[in-house]
Amino acid sequence: MRDGRRALLMVSLAAVAWLALPRPSRAGDQRYEPLADAVRTALAAQIADARPPVRSFDEAQERVAFAHWLAEMSARLRGRKADDRTRVEFLRTLDYECIRAGLDRQMVLALIQVESNFRRYAISSAGARGYMQVMPFWTRVIGDGNPRRLFEMRTNLRYGCVILRHYIDLERGDLFLALGRYNGSRGRAEYPNAVYAAWNGRWRYEPAPRA
Repeated sequence: MRDGRRALLMVSLAAVAWLALPRPSRAGDQRYEPLADAVRTALAAQIADARPPVRSFDEAQERVAFAHWLAEMSARLRGRKADDRTRVEFLRTLDYECIRAGLDRQMVLALIQVESNFRRYAISSAGARGYMQVMPFWTRVIGDGNPRRLFEMRTNLRYGCVILRHYIDLERGDLFLALGRYNGSRGRAEYPNAVYAAWNGRWRYEPAPRA
């Protein structure tokens, strides 16, 4: 009887240890597709843009709206990023890169949740890296050829947003197909539906009406 309890305890401890191990990302993988020279040059210029990533506000109301958004998203993200400074820096960077690429911030937050669950060093079974699970081949096609930089927050968010914008343009604004292409599963519903569910659930956000 004692040996049986000991065996059960060992199995339980092994299960706990297995659950504690880093888990591979759920993400799929972007597929390499030859790019026209003009497209490659344009994407590379967007990646290499070295201007300071500073959000500018034309009106005081825009600044207030951003502050409200930042506070709300920070509260929602606290369970995944405990450090206040890291969390705010992440959200400020995401905001900048989304606006720069013409993407909905809430949609990109949902995509990151599905892709990496906000793990900076996530690696998929296909080799995609970081928050937005960018495939390393992109660094050779439109970047500096250094895939290690995909674990840098700003670099990863920039690549991810630029690539997603490219896919949306390629699909003529069809987000469903663009999301599938981003995940390497174009035409299948599972991945876009997962992003939509996270977007409409956890990351839905309605700005406060202006006074």
